[in-house]
Amino acid sequence: MKDANAILSTAKETILLESNAIANLAKLLNSSFTEAVNFIFNSKGRVIVTGIGKSANIAAKMVATFNSTGTPAVFMHAADAIHGDLGNVQKDDIVICISKSGNTPEIKVLVPLIKNSKNKIIAITGNPDSFLGKNADFLLNSYVDKEACPNNLAPTTSTTAQLVLGDALAVCLLELRGFTSNDFAKYHPGGALGKRLYLRVADLVKNNELPKVKSTDKVTQVIVEISEKRLGVTAVVNDNNKITGIITDGDIRRMLSKTTKIDELTAADIMSTSPKTIDVDAMAVEALNTLENNNITQILVIDTNNNYVGVVHLHDLIKEGIF
Repeated sequence: MKDANAILSTAKETILLESNAIANLAKLLNSSFTEAVNFIFNSKGRVIVTGIGKSANIAAKMVATFNSTGTPAVFMHAADAIHGDLGNVQKDDIVICISKSGNTPEIKVLVPLIKNSKNKIIAITGNPDSFLGKNADFLLNSYVDKEACPNNLAPTTSTTAQLVLGDALAVCLLELRGFTSNDFAKYHPGGALGKRLYLRVADLVKNNELPKVKSTDKVTQVIVEISEKRLGVTAVVNDNNKITGIITDGDIRRMLSKTTKIDELTAADIMSTSPKTIDVDAMAVEALNTLENNNITQILVIDTNNNYVGVVHLHDLIKEGIF
């Protein structure tokens, strides 16, 4: 078995080699990058991203990033393109062609076909003097000094550089489009990420009971209310349904540690008079932040008129995968 230190040394060398290559990309950027971004932004068509081998894998990821950030994109494998899939390319589409060498046989066949259709080509290649580099309308130089592979063969550093240039394109386009978190939520409705962007307090509170007592209610009634509603808390409200306080199961335990004469006590005697609240229309993630910042597990919910609406519990947020 290889020595652990040797393994870590190889891993660190790989990471440093690739990070240095990425840093060098910034020096290779020129006006062609700016022109490519503006051309995509002003285009009426889609972005078709193509490549062969590992570059095709990068192309597929690039397409996913474009689509999720507001730039319509389609993946087209370079080998399949010259066997029928070239029909994916429509009149106003732009083609991003990815190739480290820029001289692979499939690329040499594909590029003239794209140019014959009058579609613009953005090249991402590590060889500006290649067939692809010389025939592209926009050239993005992805040159790397060497692969992380010890034989300098397996695409590693070069594919990382391609991926980073794709991210740079996507982020520039995102900013030009004024793409917001609300836009992002439309394209990512599933999973915890989507829920953080669209789930509101109103979506959570409607599923919970509505524990509440009056300030004059006996503590025995308070205990019953907290137990029955199973949220570990109850709001104390006045006749107009405005919150005047809060009582948690912790308040009950602290009270019982001090006295057993609970028949003499009312809600007003043990409630906290400055409870944390949140608007029913607030984002659920705001409720989470308030809970975390105040080291509490429940928060009372109010509407725009400060009427008591309900309770959001930390467990609600955990259940939804937001925590």
